[in-house]
Amino acid sequence: MACCILAAVPDLQPPPSSIQRVVDAAARKGVTLEVRTFSESTHTAEEAAAAVGAELGQIVKSLVFVAPQPDGAVEPVLCLVSGPNRVDLARLAAVIGEPDVRRATAAEARDVTGFVIGGIPPIGHARPIRVVMDPDLGRFEVVWAAAGTPTAVFPVAPGTLRMLANAHVAPICEERRQADVLAEGAGRSGSPIAQPNAGA
Repeated sequence: MACCILAAVPDLQPPPSSIQRVVDAAARKGVTLEVRTFSESTHTAEEAAAAVGAELGQIVKSLVFVAPQPDGAVEPVLCLVSGPNRVDLARLAAVIGEPDVRRATAAEARDVTGFVIGGIPPIGHARPIRVVMDPDLGRFEVVWAAAGTPTAVFPVAPGTLRMLANAHVAPICEERRQADVLAEGAGRSGSPIAQPNAGA
């Protein structure tokens, strides 16, 4: 799978504007991102994990939810979720203090973030958005997040991700069955954690 690193390499072609927005958002907080683009899609968590040689749990899913307001508007919230996890709507509602919350439509997600589903990054959005982060991401030294397109990702330490996204860390995911956790652990044995400078 072809891969190229776009950030911090001056002789490469300039990245597309959507990726540049993500790079610029990080730069404003003093962080230089190493964005990697691929010839094949990293749209799903599974595709992204395979592309970068990481565990599924290291993939950051950026999921947009909305809470309907009395005036008919919707209040958006972005959830940064570890690859195998699923958001529990009741838990999310409790964390954000909204009685009713639902998954955003593709159009709503695009309008709120300025990015298409599959490439929604944790930063660089079209407007300020509340961000909640899955604590499971903190189990890893490095996680991988979308960089603005369905074929671009970047590695980042969970603590840095939290700072960049101004995220509130809270348990918002469904409880996973013990069998699933054990199966994931068995698959992880002998699988190295991807590092930021690892080749893909």
